[in-house]
Amino acid sequence: MLSQRAYDTLLARGEDRRELILSVAQRFLARNGWRSTSLAQIAREAGLTPAGLLHHFESKDQLLHAVLDARDNDDNARVDRTGDLVEQLRKLPKRFEESPELVGMYAVLLIENLEPDAPLHDRLLGRYQAALDAVEAGIRRGQHAGRYRTDVGPAVKAVEIVAFLNGMETSWLLDRSLPLTAIFEDYIQSLEQQLMPAATS
Repeated sequence: MLSQRAYDTLLARGEDRRELILSVAQRFLARNGWRSTSLAQIAREAGLTPAGLLHHFESKDQLLHAVLDARDNDDNARVDRTGDLVEQLRKLPKRFEESPELVGMYAVLLIENLEPDAPLHDRLLGRYQAALDAVEAGIRRGQHAGRYRTDVGPAVKAVEIVAFLNGMETSWLLDRSLPLTAIFEDYIQSLEQQLMPAATS
């Protein structure tokens, strides 16, 4: 029978191998998309046999969802969904630069799954709707606190903001030399002018 220490060591190695597989999968997905990426390619790059990979992920579909889970977990760790919306937007250029493969992977998967019958369409649509809800809630919090104008429609403005973020992801992936921080700051200043109440004399 395995000792507790030996079991813990095996468990840690398994987790390390799992993280390696996820990292390799992210790189392939960002570069090739899901349709052009095979489990054999991922296994080979991770130093495994296909059977070894399937020990950690039972199918290509399960691996795909695990990669998306990792992306969602990364988002959740970086975003304060109860904080000020504008300040959260200011943090996004750093996130782009720190996690380019996650940004690239998501952008590619989104394009691959636009059709309603695509395998990830429902999940990605749900994630888009969750992003809209989070931005809309941030605007409403600002309005209730008196920081934002109440004549701005939160739902419509949320669509605009999320569209800007998705567009910036694609633009930056095409041209990594774009001055992300300056572009975001310019947009945020315009957004503040639209959201902030007019100063009273």
